[in-house]
Amino acid sequence: MYETLERRSFLAMLLVVSLAFLFLMKPFVGPIFWAVAIALIFNPVQQWMLRKMPGRLTLTSVLTLLICLIIVVIPVIVLVSSLVAEGVGLFQKIQAGEIQPGAYIDQISQSFPAVQSFLDRFNIDIDRLREGVVATFVGGSKLLAKQALGFGQNTFQFLLSLSLMFYLAFFLLRDGTKLVDMLIRALPLGDERERLLFAKFAEVTRATVKGNLLVAVIQGALGGFIFWALGISGALLWGVVMALASLIPAVGAALVWVPAAIYLAAIGDYASAIILTAFGMLVIGLADNLLRPILVGRDTKLPDYMVLLSTLGGIAMFGINGFVMGPLVAALFVAFWGIFIREFNSPQ
Repeated sequence: MYETLERRSFLAMLLVVSLAFLFLMKPFVGPIFWAVAIALIFNPVQQWMLRKMPGRLTLTSVLTLLICLIIVVIPVIVLVSSLVAEGVGLFQKIQAGEIQPGAYIDQISQSFPAVQSFLDRFNIDIDRLREGVVATFVGGSKLLAKQALGFGQNTFQFLLSLSLMFYLAFFLLRDGTKLVDMLIRALPLGDERERLLFAKFAEVTRATVKGNLLVAVIQGALGGFIFWALGISGALLWGVVMALASLIPAVGAALVWVPAAIYLAAIGDYASAIILTAFGMLVIGLADNLLRPILVGRDTKLPDYMVLLSTLGGIAMFGINGFVMGPLVAALFVAFWGIFIREFNSPQ
């Protein structure tokens, strides 16, 4: 009786301490998650180095992180800096009246009366739509300008998060196998189930990060290129916006290039509108339709509709990190139910 009480008390305290620790780590969820992602994605690189330099685990971990810094982190920082600069320029032009987002809506409405009839059918007021577009443009550009002004103030926090991410990633690369074995021994789920779940976690994280980011980079680069080729101002800005929009499956970059094509047609530039539409459907859209199922859906073994819903839900719940966390939660959901059906609900 006394031993049972001791065990229950210990388990209760273990739960309380574990929850307190998780709450303590809440401010660092982003760096911790991306440290895990880096360790999983670049683990094959480290394993290749270990085959070339057997026993040099610490050295290969440092070299792996250096490769990650050169090919991923530095280009992203440069791209974000350029994006902020473009956003500041856009905000200044809007403030100076050089760019009038509302005029674009008026031009489309005048050039295509059918659009007005279509919107009226769904009780959508063109004036309210116009105000919404203006507010979105001004708000978005103002946000980028604000981020630029506060960049110096946030530099320390950014560097702290980046340093923490790489610090954790180093230990995960170096001691990852030991940590996984320790978790398998600690968790009371059964070693076979735990190994299956850890394998699924690693598989989905690699697939969603590599797949979604690769598709986003390709679509953003293609979109930025065609905007630049057609002489549309802010090609870099819109390319990055298309890259971010492409994280949303099924819709993606079309959220940017379709309105641009409509506006080009509205101002009478039919050749550019046709080129942009054809390029968007045949090249940008094809990149999404071909690469995303191969890189994301196939490796996660999730149907396309579940990838879409889990991505949207993840972004709504976790912000930008949700494009990975959403499909990850969905894949673990499927894995847990697969284990349940196989082991607890199968005919005896």
